[in-house]
Amino acid sequence: MTTAGRIHVLVAEDEENLSQILGGFLRGRGHHVRVVADGRAAIQACRDEAFDVALVDILMPELDGLEVLRLLHDEPEPPEVIIITGNGTVETAITAMKLGAYDYMSKPYRMAEIDVLVRRAWEKRQLARENRFLQARLSRVESTPEIVTQFAPMHAVLGTLERVAASDTSVLITGESGTGKSLVARALHRLSGRAGPLLVVDCVALSESLLEIELFGHERGAFTGATARKVGTIELGADGTLFIDEVAALGAKMQTKLLRALEQGSFFRIGGNQRVDVGVRVVAASAQRLDDAVRDGRFRGELKARLGACSVELPPLRERTVDIPLLAEHFLAQFGGPTPRVLTPDAVAVLEEYPWPGNVRELRNVIERAVLIAHGREIRAQDLPLRSMGGAAVAGGPVTLDELDRCHIEAILTQADWHQGRAAEVLGISTKTLYRKIREYGLQRPRKR
Repeated sequence: MTTAGRIHVLVAEDEENLSQILGGFLRGRGHHVRVVADGRAAIQACRDEAFDVALVDILMPELDGLEVLRLLHDEPEPPEVIIITGNGTVETAITAMKLGAYDYMSKPYRMAEIDVLVRRAWEKRQLARENRFLQARLSRVESTPEIVTQFAPMHAVLGTLERVAASDTSVLITGESGTGKSLVARALHRLSGRAGPLLVVDCVALSESLLEIELFGHERGAFTGATARKVGTIELGADGTLFIDEVAALGAKMQTKLLRALEQGSFFRIGGNQRVDVGVRVVAASAQRLDDAVRDGRFRGELKARLGACSVELPPLRERTVDIPLLAEHFLAQFGGPTPRVLTPDAVAVLEEYPWPGNVRELRNVIERAVLIAHGREIRAQDLPLRSMGGAAVAGGPVTLDELDRCHIEAILTQADWHQGRAAEVLGISTKTLYRKIREYGLQRPRKR
């Protein structure tokens, strides 16, 4: 059994000989085991480390087994608890089950029975996690648009993703800003069938110190203000996918730490001494060519090789001219509302001539803005807020990409009643990135009358 696949078991037993025998047996069965001798130590152990199953004796110093069970029930990710006692009664068993115990065993017991019970409790916990993540994935599938293309090289990219999706291989996605790297990462996660979540870390939006906390977490007391343990995204994403956006922005220290974690398959939280297994699949993206960054000494070649076990490059929209009308119609269906909108031939011609420096994201913003300003069912060339390659002004003059981005974000925030979590989900960016853009663009929530 690999390190990441081992069952983490806590044994809380005050009889020293019995705890040593039980701990040794479970380790021999391939489990990761920690042994404590009283109830208070059991609670602290569960706060320091994530356990799948806890074997808890009913009679212990400090806190008895039932009180431990009550307190563990309030923890965010409690283990499945098996209560063990030497003087079991029906009343005790009923109380333990009501408090959420997985099962109940009386001494003396056979070791083989304990192993079977531990594995069944672990399976129950895994099924519960998978059910939660399945519900989350179903909601993501409904809200995430499919990748729309009839461009042959783009189909080749998608074919590569389909072949590697089910593996644990790291994937590096490169391409200009706005080409759809985050959308491809989401598609890759859906195709993978992984039970865990898709988590996103934006390297541009965070300082190096905050990025270290975001990825690796910290222990309580690790630094001033660390009043509780924080679990990092690498740990939270167990059995899922971690999407590291704009990975080229990582500093030298973070590159080294991330590389070490991926190579060793484990890491330490900041201020901690307990190893945490890496059970997440890493997908990274960069608008810069990492080969150039490696040659310039700005990026570690070993990390680039580790992240780019499979590499795909997304073509810019100006090379996907055949996709422009298709994507425009796709976005028109999204933003057109109950009244179907159509693009006139002159509008399609202007869209195909435009160089699209902001790629698919800019096209999406342009169509959304055109829907807002157009009169009637038809969207004409003059309704499109952009300039043609020849320089002729369309729709009242040129509009920069930043202006389009600002208008789009402001419109989504208004639709979401300035709920930044919902707005970030619609925009397909993290809440931290949204907060940064709100500050950059000077957006302010309107005062209620």
